[in-house]
Amino acid sequence: MKRLILLLLLLIPMAALAQDGRVDQLEKEVEKLKAEIVAMKNEGTGDDRITELERRLEVIAAEIERLKIGEAATTADESEHGLGPAASKIYRAERGISIGGYGELRYQSFEDGEDEFDLLRAVLYFGYKFDDRWLFNSEIEYEHAGEEVGVEFAYLDYLWRPQANVRAGLLLVPMGFINELHEPTTFLGANRPISERIIIPATWRENGFGLFGEAGPLSYRTYIVAGLDASGFTAGGLRGGRQEGIESSAEDLAWVGRLDYTGLPGLLVGGSAYVGDSGQGLDLGVGTQILEGHLEWKWRGLELRALAVQAELDDVAELNRELDLHGNQSVGERLTGQYLQVGYDVLAGRGGDQAFIPFGRWETYNTQDEVPRGFAADPANDVEVLTLGFSYKPIDQIVVKVDHQNFDNEAGTGTDQFNVLLGWIF
Repeated sequence: MKRLILLLLLLIPMAALAQDGRVDQLEKEVEKLKAEIVAMKNEGTGDDRITELERRLEVIAAEIERLKIGEAATTADESEHGLGPAASKIYRAERGISIGGYGELRYQSFEDGEDEFDLLRAVLYFGYKFDDRWLFNSEIEYEHAGEEVGVEFAYLDYLWRPQANVRAGLLLVPMGFINELHEPTTFLGANRPISERIIIPATWRENGFGLFGEAGPLSYRTYIVAGLDASGFTAGGLRGGRQEGIESSAEDLAWVGRLDYTGLPGLLVGGSAYVGDSGQGLDLGVGTQILEGHLEWKWRGLELRALAVQAELDDVAELNRELDLHGNQSVGERLTGQYLQVGYDVLAGRGGDQAFIPFGRWETYNTQDEVPRGFAADPANDVEVLTLGFSYKPIDQIVVKVDHQNFDNEAGTGTDQFNVLLGWIF
């Protein structure tokens, strides 16, 4: 893995220098041709030769324009197919290599623990466009200054038509906002919403295949993937059930689908569903269903985002016995989460690239909303979180986030924490 990353990093300056060098070479050739045409016209000779040189000049000028437009088109400024702006660069690139990435540096101060300063994530996107139909896209993530290294996604697309395209590989499961759209400039708050980390276990990726596309204001993604592994479920949620594409057991497969509507300016409303068994070699099925609905509305400087998710599991009593869980350690039969977030850019409409967005997010989640008969729910897992803070963007690709989070739970053991995050995409 380290050798692969080193090789890809070496390609970054090589690709950039090759592109810049080609443009410089062509511009010099243009000047040479112009001088030759002027000289021949002054001499009043070589009409056929002048015509040929002018045709050559037009071809070179078109090539220079194509290269320069290609460079501009691959900036990290627009999302494609649900992915973040930096992850989407390959869809706007010319043929060949596309490189992007993002990073997050976070400071946290805890009421009941030690303060922490962490290079949370350093991410590189590498894509390759074979032609107008075929492309490869990938995300390689270093977490905690390289303590953990993983492939977040790596897939091939066949772009058939806007309404129907094929995707296969290690895929991001298309549920909620954050799982696909997790670059730091795309959401408010230093930390991702907890409902989208433990019930929708983001970042959630799995090996699979499927279709995606759009028709007018509707867009969709539908995949078959390797299912979750119930042996990793806990009273605290489903996050431990991710197989992450690492020799994933495929004894149980799952279907996941998503549909979004964007028919009004600034509006996104949609939902997603996940259905499959999570037994993966256990002597029980553990049917798993996750339903999620989401809404986002941006109007002038206003940003509103809302999400609700519910997961239901079958055979939980049997699963508890299989995992030797007792009392209030039970995996939840039903898990619920929801949040409402509102922000307002006070610099909207004033021109320039800066944004200053005070925001508030109210969130509740319960990973043991229901448990099997004979087991008890831990009140500490019924949580309410209030997050207040701001995001400041000096330019679109850089963000500073500052917020305070207050955690309350039914056990009365809630705490506060203060977060500061510096994020960037490219």
